[in-house]
Amino acid sequence: MTDLRRYPRAPFVSDLTFQTSEGAEYSGRARDISLGGMFITTDEAAPFGTSVTVTVTLPDERTQLRLRAIVRWSGIGGMGVQFGALGAVETHHITELTRPPQ
Repeated sequence: MTDLRRYPRAPFVSDLTFQTSEGAEYSGRARDISLGGMFITTDEAAPFGTSVTVTVTLPDERTQLRLRAIVRWSGIGGMGVQFGALGAVETHHITELTRPPQ
């Protein structure tokens, strides 16, 4: 099977919260991440097309990142989100996480 993703994903495990545009807040756990998005395991997956804000702490960081995203896949046990425009700080941190070991 060919992976059609635009950006490489890297394993990434971290507890997080996500908030819908209606203000409902849920918890989940990141499973992987790329510049394009993230897979979140959760019992409260938002429906396809829902706008969410994901709040997560990346490894070796003290502050939480708030990442705007849209749910692009939703199913039992989780959802895939596509990030909106990322700032320079967010882009740098996610790029470092997904960089292959040298």
